[in-house]
Amino acid sequence: MKLTNLISVAVFAFLGGCGRFLLSSWLSTDGIIIANLLGCFLLSLLTYYVIERGIFTDWLTTGLGTGFIGAFTTFSTFATTTIKLAQQQWGAALAYFLISAIGGLIMALLGFTLAKNLGRSSK
Repeated sequence: MKLTNLISVAVFAFLGGCGRFLLSSWLSTDGIIIANLLGCFLLSLLTYYVIERGIFTDWLTTGLGTGFIGAFTTFSTFATTTIKLAQQQWGAALAYFLISAIGGLIMALLGFTLAKNLGRSSK
């Protein structure tokens, strides 16, 4: 493993974690949903457009994907928020779970579709 990749992941993870913290502080549960949905979209776009075409260097794509998006979106936050909501109100927990799961798939599909369309237009 390259040192530049490790440093890139560490720096971008710090930035992604700060971004998630700010969103969740500002918007509470809505901020977590936004971070997770946006992260699904961005990771799909990054994977299927930027990485496949070699647009950025290896250290930058590793930092953005694994570091930033990995810290910006987090399964542990999703899981603990679902449990916290379930303790208060099952309907809210179910809605949060479904919006996150189905919305995440939809956002990933949108990112994939955009990446493929951008790829066609750049040829």
